[in-house]
Amino acid sequence: MAGAVDPARWHDRLAELIAEYEVPGANLAFFHEGEVHEFAAGVLNVDTGVEVTTDSLFQIGSITKVWTATQIMLLVEQGALTLDTPVSEVLPEFKVADAEVTKTVTIRHLLSHTSGIDGDLFLDTGRGDDCVEKYVEACADLAQNHPLGATQSYCNSGFIVAGRVIERLTGKVWDAALREQIIEPLGLTHTWTLPEDVLRFRAALGHLDGKPAPVSSLMRSCGPAGLISARPADVVAFGRAHLSAGLLSDPRAMWEPQVDIPNPYTLGKQWGIGWILDEWQGHRVISHGGNTIGQAAMLWAIPDTGTVVCSLTNGGHTAAFHHALATELFAELIGVSVPPVLGPPAEPVEVDVERYAGVYERAGNRMTLTVRDGRLSLLNEATGALAGIHPPIEFDLVAVNDTTFVGRPEGEPQWMSAVFYELPDGSPYVHLGVRATPKIA
Repeated sequence: MAGAVDPARWHDRLAELIAEYEVPGANLAFFHEGEVHEFAAGVLNVDTGVEVTTDSLFQIGSITKVWTATQIMLLVEQGALTLDTPVSEVLPEFKVADAEVTKTVTIRHLLSHTSGIDGDLFLDTGRGDDCVEKYVEACADLAQNHPLGATQSYCNSGFIVAGRVIERLTGKVWDAALREQIIEPLGLTHTWTLPEDVLRFRAALGHLDGKPAPVSSLMRSCGPAGLISARPADVVAFGRAHLSAGLLSDPRAMWEPQVDIPNPYTLGKQWGIGWILDEWQGHRVISHGGNTIGQAAMLWAIPDTGTVVCSLTNGGHTAAFHHALATELFAELIGVSVPPVLGPPAEPVEVDVERYAGVYERAGNRMTLTVRDGRLSLLNEATGALAGIHPPIEFDLVAVNDTTFVGRPEGEPQWMSAVFYELPDGSPYVHLGVRATPKIA
């Protein structure tokens, strides 16, 4: 079994890891055996050189979705709705392009990423308290990425719609409801959503290719999907609140598997209500990650040991950094091996790759797969609002088996996985980055 925490070693080790993975700054907190440990390394902004402290706020990105799901579950426990309540019952004005989905999509679909709504719509609807309401109005043209409930595909828009459900049922804007439902009951002093509040603290700026990002954060309208900024100790306190009754009378309801993730090699094997679900050496793991413009975050909780870890970063090779940190930390804390990242097989695998060639597209992203010298090559392009921030990337895919491939953009230390599969109706898809993308040509 693992030994006691050595604070001096982790102070030094965090600095070594950020240097290795070219991360400007990192903030780490974990709860283990009754004690919270906090560590910081690097700088908040390479241009100013201001050092990261344990009280510095970083953007936690999509970890926010677990907070929004928790807000919904608090309303479920109060009897205001159920997970199977149709969205249209709470929001009669709600509409997407598919009339049947408009009527039948439920809260459960939104919180488990099974709605099929093509949901990477990053739309700035202003800074006013009506920004989420206006965003939901703009969802009227969103098409289906896949049929309702047919598979899992990450959907930012679904969580913004869930945020509007919270607004309707609480009578408060999402930010205010978040404070009343979660932040204040947990006594969190370093958790905020609006830039003017974040700026009262040391705040991290994201970095792209080693340089400060051109903007500090996403638009306010995307709040319920990813706008919380916090210090890691606050995020750890939130994670701990999900390990026993207190904030929720039954937090385990959020751990119930809702759908298998077609590509289980990225973040986990299943999705619960908000949480990503996995298992490491017989230990249940609940987790979520978050990526904003040049910042990346991870939250892991191991319920049977009570261990909760939050790691926040502001640029560099963040996926590889978080995996290396988790691998070392969980081995030391609880003697558990984190599964290695899927990489190429020891011996080449012969696969008919021609059948996977073509164009795969969803809102905000286009992937073009071509065959070169018998190998698949992927051109991945952001479209829409983020096209100017994220440049196209191109890399080869290496077959692991008949349907699973891995690839690594130039200069990246960590492999990415892609799984090709078909829906029950035979429609071809690729699952990459926890999103299902249909083949369109």
